[in-house]
Amino acid sequence: MEHTKNSCGRYRFFKATRISRQQMIACCALAVSFFFGNNAFAQTKDTVKTLEEVMISASRADNKTPLTTTTIDRQTLDDNKIAVSMPYMLELQPSVVVTGENGPTGETKISIRGVSASRINVNINGITLNDPESQEVFWYNIPNLGGMAQSLQLQRGVGASTGGSPSFGGAMNLQTFNASQSPYGNVDFGFGSWNTMTQGFTVGTGLLKHGFSFDAAYNGTTSDGFIRGSGADQRSLFLTAGYYGERSILKAVFIMGHQTTGITWNGAYAADLDNDRLYNPAGEYYDAAGNRHYYQDENDNYNQRHYQLYYTYLASERLTLNAAFDFTHGDGYYENYRYNKKVKQYGLTLLNGNAKSDFIHRKEMLNSAYTGTLSAHYTPTGKTTFDFGETFVYYTGNHFGNLLWAMDSVALNGQYLEVDKANPFEWYRNQGVKKDNTFFAKMNNEFADDLNIYAEAQLRNVDYALYGLEADRENLDFHQKYLFFNPKLGVNYLLFDRHRFYAVAGLVSREPTRSDIKETYLEGDTIKAETMLDFELGYSLGNEHFAFNANLYAMLYKDQLTPSGNYSPSGYALMENVDKSYRIGIELTGGYRVNSLLALDANLTLSTNRILDYTCMVTTDDWSDKQLVNFGNTDLSLSPSLIGAAIVTITPLKDAKLQLIGKYVGSQYADNSGREEMKVDPYFLLNARASYIFHLGKGWQNERQLELQFAVNNILDHDYRLSAYASSTVDPLTGAFTYDRTFFQQPGINFMGRVIYRF
Repeated sequence: MEHTKNSCGRYRFFKATRISRQQMIACCALAVSFFFGNNAFAQTKDTVKTLEEVMISASRADNKTPLTTTTIDRQTLDDNKIAVSMPYMLELQPSVVVTGENGPTGETKISIRGVSASRINVNINGITLNDPESQEVFWYNIPNLGGMAQSLQLQRGVGASTGGSPSFGGAMNLQTFNASQSPYGNVDFGFGSWNTMTQGFTVGTGLLKHGFSFDAAYNGTTSDGFIRGSGADQRSLFLTAGYYGERSILKAVFIMGHQTTGITWNGAYAADLDNDRLYNPAGEYYDAAGNRHYYQDENDNYNQRHYQLYYTYLASERLTLNAAFDFTHGDGYYENYRYNKKVKQYGLTLLNGNAKSDFIHRKEMLNSAYTGTLSAHYTPTGKTTFDFGETFVYYTGNHFGNLLWAMDSVALNGQYLEVDKANPFEWYRNQGVKKDNTFFAKMNNEFADDLNIYAEAQLRNVDYALYGLEADRENLDFHQKYLFFNPKLGVNYLLFDRHRFYAVAGLVSREPTRSDIKETYLEGDTIKAETMLDFELGYSLGNEHFAFNANLYAMLYKDQLTPSGNYSPSGYALMENVDKSYRIGIELTGGYRVNSLLALDANLTLSTNRILDYTCMVTTDDWSDKQLVNFGNTDLSLSPSLIGAAIVTITPLKDAKLQLIGKYVGSQYADNSGREEMKVDPYFLLNARASYIFHLGKGWQNERQLELQFAVNNILDHDYRLSAYASSTVDPLTGAFTYDRTFFQQPGINFMGRVIYRF
């Protein structure tokens, strides 16, 4: 575990329904009324803090746990909200690469050590946030989730076991607001490039009489987006109510997210971007005269609601019991204009006898997940602790499609069929049902004051079924059970109170996602679960002016699921199994406070990410067959071998801060073949931030502050593109390849300003 606290630097050492914006603001304002209540509750801070920490202890690592982690506090998360989206708030962390389809607004994703987002475990208060089918967290569904967090711990490599899928490259553990000892509030507004506007309101009552506490947060983002048709309207609401007794906590949490964003996941061809760097083909169609038009409702819409209940009970000084329940409900759709497409995809015919026409359709989903967890934290002696528990998840996901309009008259079974938005035609419907039962146990034993041993094990029993009619009108009938045993063992050694050494080894396995299963199943193939053996060896050194951390890792895979370069029609990066592969690297982080004026922070990851003897099936040029092609030893896709970040912080005045921030991502490949034609160029971004705090005197309970923040991103106006879709076909006679690639154009220099009022 690194002795770090925030992004890249600032080192410290261990001693249902859519809710309108007006309704959200009203909910936040309602919480302000509690400020005038009696907050003379005399419960000690230590009891509250202890119970809050135990509530999330099962998913968090402390300074005696031999895991590779970084912990970011609430203040740092709040400062980084100027980055707009959660992944970009974490962009400067070691081994992290963040990608956006058109910059920081809309769909953004995060990878750790080259491992994609679907294999990064994200939990909130110990309950998994990953969608059980896609195994991803779609950050734009709950914008500015970091604005609801008390702290966030980023774990690299094998993370601490929780319910749901284990981490395959990293884990994020978010803790929502702790109970404040006094009322507080802040309001912030931001404005930036592409008419990007952000609004945030956070209020809390502090501990009131009889031990109650209430907090609320609202965050909203609207933007025209960088590329054409990439506008975004995103909102989130967070409400929590807690009761803090002498020996217990009862906390209810509600999280709501809504987003409407333009579709950008197709990317665009290089030639089109060379001609117009804002080009986006989504929604493009042509009239009879050959004039180009764009469908205005080409967008993605989703609503997500989380209802959570937590209970922690201090049964004795040695035993604490935890129980939690979460109900997550989501519904949404994306709408497409389909230009000159075959009507048979809908199981219909055209009355004019043609095979193609223009259509508008919606692909929709409705899903629900029920999660229950029981756990215990037991300290039989002052030197040994145990954590153990069980989590059960029951998930149903309904996927269906409605045809909303056809340019020409359509027929079903030879009979005219009226189709419009008032009378949509459902052409497919299927369902996924997933049951995930997880047991975990952990032990941390302090053999001496400077030596402790850590061991844990997770047992997962997964039952997953897919059935019904798919979008291409083929039947799904898939049912698979998985049983995984995921053990870890580590040691932590402290020398002279300043030198820390740790080592950990872990074996983890996990199942493929819905998209991977579905695509291979429909092609008559199978996709396997993946297994990883991870070894981590770390060292850290620090004092009040200096910190240094080094971590060696070796991640050895069997049947690793790695991006193939292809995408599903819904924008999911499709995976393929590779028999044997590995990721071996070193992570270095350091920080040095030169004096009260100047501080330097940096991190660097050097790695080798390879597939041994990569062989895959490549479609022939005429699409009539597939041919087996061996590429030898190749680089894993989307896995740069060099990732680095650095921050220079200047504090000319007590309340003023200037930062110069650099981020470098080395070259990588769009697929697993390692061919130069699939290479993604490296890029370097130079950003700057400035902030100043005005002190406005005493408020109700706290000092009132007004903070101004300003950020300039990509100062050098670097023109770069990220990989979107990538595939190739082969000539069966000559073996020559034809390549098909699209890209995500990234923005040049851009700006963001923010005003925060705290009271």
